[in-house]
Amino acid sequence: MRPGVAAARPLYDRLRAQATRAPAALALQAGERSLTLPDLLSLADRMVAQWQAEGLGPGSFIGWLGHNSPEMLAALLACAQLGAVFVPLNWRLAAPELAAITTHAGLSALKHTPELAGLSGEVAALAPPAGPIEPAQPGDVLLVYTSGTTGEPKGAMHSQAGMVANLDIALAVQGLTPADRVLAVLPLFHVGGLCIQVLPALAVGAPVHLHARFDPAAWLHDVAAWRATTSLLVPAVMQAILAHPGWPSADLSSLRFLNSGSAIVPVALIEAFHARGVPMAQVYGSTETGPFSIALKPDEALAQVGSVGRPALGVWLKLANASGASGTEVPASEVGEIQLRAPNLMRGYHRLPAGSGFIDGWFATGDLACADAEGWVTVVGRSKDMIISGGENIYPPEIENLAATWPGVAEAAVVGLPDARWGEVPVLVLTARAGAVVDVDALRQHFNARLARFKHPRRIVLVDQMPRTALGKVQKAALRAQLGDLPPG
Repeated sequence: MRPGVAAARPLYDRLRAQATRAPAALALQAGERSLTLPDLLSLADRMVAQWQAEGLGPGSFIGWLGHNSPEMLAALLACAQLGAVFVPLNWRLAAPELAAITTHAGLSALKHTPELAGLSGEVAALAPPAGPIEPAQPGDVLLVYTSGTTGEPKGAMHSQAGMVANLDIALAVQGLTPADRVLAVLPLFHVGGLCIQVLPALAVGAPVHLHARFDPAAWLHDVAAWRATTSLLVPAVMQAILAHPGWPSADLSSLRFLNSGSAIVPVALIEAFHARGVPMAQVYGSTETGPFSIALKPDEALAQVGSVGRPALGVWLKLANASGASGTEVPASEVGEIQLRAPNLMRGYHRLPAGSGFIDGWFATGDLACADAEGWVTVVGRSKDMIISGGENIYPPEIENLAATWPGVAEAAVVGLPDARWGEVPVLVLTARAGAVVDVDALRQHFNARLARFKHPRRIVLVDQMPRTALGKVQKAALRAQLGDLPPG
């Protein structure tokens, strides 16, 4: 073993074992490039040698700026072999935002692919890598920053052992085999894009077609041309695919199932894929949870629309009462906070006190859900998004799912605004499809027969676009602030 290379490297060894079993099999297709697993691991080995020559070693924090590429995956495996921590950075952020993250992370080096050399230079000028501020622990390998939907991004630290546990959970739920062909379009700087399908596929010998960036036309083309059997999508990506003119005639016959990774996926989007005969499975999780936590399997998807499934193998779920502090579970069909125990959870938040985010050993997600007597879980929203109007709880997705199916509506979001009489009232914000006119008055009548009166939006506002995080999620705090600037309506 070379000096400075960590002995415990279960993630690297897992892929090395698969490379030994099938050395000639296609592992990764990226544009015109075709790589076997030995090719990918050789690329990682070369990075290890180069980085050691630069003085990087166990405990180093190595940042990465780049679109999806074989080099990005090789960099993760190089860190796993070296005992360093891989810190993938969200290239959609502005340079000052990235500089704040790189400073917080305590990068030893910032690496990049050629297309983002300019952005990398800007970030390094604002925050030159200065080395770890807080040392990593043995086994740490991946530091991923949250999207910041509810505040400042936090760094979730994952171990190699936790990532291997996530591989096994993902493989068991999805039933991935070497016969599958995974079309990967979500960014690898997020645990969803990296850990739900890409790493599990490589570990089991299923080839991955890796797109540098998502493009709906390219996705539709490669599902048919490459004969993909599965792909991971999120709601914004699903909307773009459905809106593409090629969707009605697209050949989807090769797809065994699709997966969607998000807390809440609008039912209308799920049903659009089901109408084409493609089961839309679900994965509930977060940056902190690996992310595989609660899952709806491919063979369950058609019968459980709207549910995120049941706890995955090895994951313990508790729906805790509103306070959370006592650890009391709510009865069946009542709403509680999702709290989790699992082998694939983050080790903790980087540079925050040990136990931050956990309650008596359970990770407190901040998401609210209910489970029926058979254990099927339905997420109803985030605790911070729940609206309390006149003492009644209102969960925004109840309204959003109804509005999303209304003619002309492209997207719907509900936020609570202060009200002198009721404390808070729901406000519905809509974007319209291109060229469409939304009949707001008729939509109000639609709510009359389907929602309790106290849940009716007090205002319906049409906007050109929603404020979003860099991962495409609607940023409700920003939306509330934006609505506060509008005249009463």
